[in-house]
Amino acid sequence: MDLTTFLIQTLNGVQYGFLLFLVASGLTLIFGIMGIINLAHGAFYMLGAYIVYWLMGYTDNLLIAVLVGLPIMLAVGYLIERFAISYLYDRDHLYQVLLTYGLILIFNELQKIFWGTDFYSVPVPSVLGGSVTLTETQVYPVYRLFISLICMTIAAGMYVLIGRTRLGMMIRAGASNREMAQVLGINIGRVFAIVFSLGAALAAFAGMVGAPISSVYPGMGDQILIISFVVVVIGGIGSIKGAFVGAMLIGLADTFGQVLLPDFASVVVYAVMALVLLWRPQGLFGKA
Repeated sequence: MDLTTFLIQTLNGVQYGFLLFLVASGLTLIFGIMGIINLAHGAFYMLGAYIVYWLMGYTDNLLIAVLVGLPIMLAVGYLIERFAISYLYDRDHLYQVLLTYGLILIFNELQKIFWGTDFYSVPVPSVLGGSVTLTETQVYPVYRLFISLICMTIAAGMYVLIGRTRLGMMIRAGASNREMAQVLGINIGRVFAIVFSLGAALAAFAGMVGAPISSVYPGMGDQILIISFVVVVIGGIGSIKGAFVGAMLIGLADTFGQVLLPDFASVVVYAVMALVLLWRPQGLFGKA
């Protein structure tokens, strides 16, 4: 592998890692803070992709489609938390698994009703349709660099939100000791609704910005859910920093695995997870 190919694959791995981070960060927030095992998280990713495809038919503008689609997914996440998830906080995890698996079935059927079983594509915005010249024969799409930049901005925003704001303080307090936070006057129900809505919106946003570089198809959230759980386990449950590092590791491992070991590409990701867990069973940044 020459240097240019190595650079291109590294950029691809980092860009894929950023998309994984958007999905996994919401998943680790919901799991680590709320204690909810949300198997429907991948369905939010799928819905985001389908919603942006649907809105592109009316707006013909990806930015407007994303700006309109995000409030829709925030509302979907809020309604699901208020009318379904909120009844399970004191229940066994089995109830959470059954409910969220049921949500997967519901979302998949709704997707088939509204959009059918065909594969769809979302065009890359013309302003971002160019390429950056790396060598005389190698170029790299501007849109992939744009995705990385947007995801970096969101990662920085999440760091500030969780660590530097009043809402972040309430989220951390609820994660540390829910009962004590309620005694201090924090409305934990409202905080958890916000956390779940943000998690759903992050997964949907990943589907929205990722749609132009991949097809939009039924069940596309199932694979991303499995990989996102791997990221969460590697990084440590409840850790945003861990989700970021884990996403980068898996993004690079998956990309180079497909290039260097195509017959064993799917094994490489889980091998990385196994090695990390042998070293740190709680994950890289998880609590023992």
